[in-house]
Amino acid sequence: MKKQMQLPDIPRDKPVLIAGPTASGKSALALEIAERHGGIIVNADASQVYGCWRVVTARPPAGEEARAPHRLYGHIAHDTPYSAGHWLREVIPLLGAAERPIIVGGTGLYFSTLTQGIADIPPTPPEIRAAADRMSHDALIAAVDARTLAGLDIRNRVRVQRAYEVLATTGRPLADWKAETPPPVLPLSETTPLVFDAPKDWLNHRIARRFDQMLEMGALEEVRAMLPHHDPTLPAFRAIGVPELVAHLRGELTLEQARERATIATRQFAKRQRTWFRARMQGWSPVSPAI
Repeated sequence: MKKQMQLPDIPRDKPVLIAGPTASGKSALALEIAERHGGIIVNADASQVYGCWRVVTARPPAGEEARAPHRLYGHIAHDTPYSAGHWLREVIPLLGAAERPIIVGGTGLYFSTLTQGIADIPPTPPEIRAAADRMSHDALIAAVDARTLAGLDIRNRVRVQRAYEVLATTGRPLADWKAETPPPVLPLSETTPLVFDAPKDWLNHRIARRFDQMLEMGALEEVRAMLPHHDPTLPAFRAIGVPELVAHLRGELTLEQARERATIATRQFAKRQRTWFRARMQGWSPVSPAI
């Protein structure tokens, strides 16, 4: 028998933050809170901002979007630059909306940008970004200062490349910019912050089942439609499941091999998310999924 999820009090006058690893049930909880307590659901997932991906990134289906207002989902073109800074600028107007925001997602950097502040770093010139795109992951790591690397998940190429681009653009390490971060837009104390603490085995089973469901719902066709625009240097095409299905469509993998690799990549990603949340969200209220 499925257990009832235990939640803290949800005041109607405070924004709700819901973080958690992929496939943990965050979107379902956000919708439940919106329907029971009111609010608009705001995306905090870096892959779900792209308009080309609904199925493969597990964006809320149209039926769920019709049950409560949803914002910042699928509104960015695949080749448009988008960062935590872009996201924060789009979230700020929503904080003053008539309905309180319920901000939900798995991108920890978005939440830290919102509740801890973000440095005002100059944009990266196109030529520096193009050069960084051509560099190997190891070369990027070697070019970044040790103090900045100590605060990064060095397995995450996007984060390492960002650190390199900041250093190459400004001549100053990313760690120095972070040290000058201004006050946050939304202090954590002014929110109801919830973070999913999902059991590993339960989550891995959900991950495997969800990718099968994505295939049934048309993930392969979604990726096929974007194949003419494929550019592996763009963040949109690094969304988990996309590289694997591209490889299948190009005859490099069987569908079963693509499925297996995507499932493994998702499990690894969820592990990194859990590690990040446990280390940096100790002031958040833990939520156990209804199992």
